[in-house]
Amino acid sequence: MPGIDASDILLETSSLVAVNKPAGIIVHGDGTGQPTLTGLVRDLIGARDGALQAGELQALQRLDRETSGIVLFSRRKATQPAYDRLIAEHGIDKRYLAIVDGAPAWRARVFCAPIGRDRHDARRMRVSRTGKAATTHARVLDSRHLGNRALTLLEVRIETGRKHQIRVHLAHAGLPLHGDGLYGTPAPDGLMLHAYRLSFSDPLDGSRISIVTEAPERMRRLFPRALGRLRNG
Repeated sequence: MPGIDASDILLETSSLVAVNKPAGIIVHGDGTGQPTLTGLVRDLIGARDGALQAGELQALQRLDRETSGIVLFSRRKATQPAYDRLIAEHGIDKRYLAIVDGAPAWRARVFCAPIGRDRHDARRMRVSRTGKAATTHARVLDSRHLGNRALTLLEVRIETGRKHQIRVHLAHAGLPLHGDGLYGTPAPDGLMLHAYRLSFSDPLDGSRISIVTEAPERMRRLFPRALGRLRNG
C-alpha cells in the first residue's frame, strides 16, 4: 500500500493543504476499512502539529484510486463552505497529464458528451444522452510508438467533475487511457492519468494560488523529453 510523507505536501496555508496523491490510494473511505488519503494526511499533520490541528481536515476533491496527483484539503470547517462554493461554481482550473492508446487526428479537441451510469456495469460510467453535462478539453503534447502501439501524451483540462469523466470521454473517442483496465486494456504500470496543476483565486483573501507537481515516474519513462520540458517550464 503506498504511503505519503512530508515531501508530498505541496502547499499549506491556514485554511488549505494540497497533497500529491500516489496511485493506489482512495481519497475517502469506501466501507472496506482500507487506508485513505484523508486518514494518512490527518495522521501526518496530527503527528507534527497535534490531533486538534488535523481533526477538521476534509478533502475538497476526489481522484480515482489509480489516478495520481494533486488533492486539495480544507483545514477548517468554518472556511470549508467557501471552497465548496468555489468548486461548485467551477472556479478551479484543473489540468491533467494523460497517456492514451492511439494517435488522434486532431491537435486539440473539446468533448461535450453528457456522462451517466452504465446500467450494465455498476463500476462504469458511459456517454449517455440522459447523463449529466460534462466538458473536457484535450491537447496533444507528444506522441510515440511502443512496439506497434501508438501512444499520445495529452494535457487535459476539465470544466466539470463527473465520475471517470476523462476516462469516459477519451475512451468514447477511441483513445482509452493507457493502462485503464476498466475502459481499455490494463498495463503493468497502471493507469496513466495524473492531476498535475491546480490554479484558482482563494475565496478568502483573493490571492492567486497555483500548485504544480511533476508527472510520476511511470509516465516519465514513456515520455521523458516532453515531461522533462513541462517540468522545467
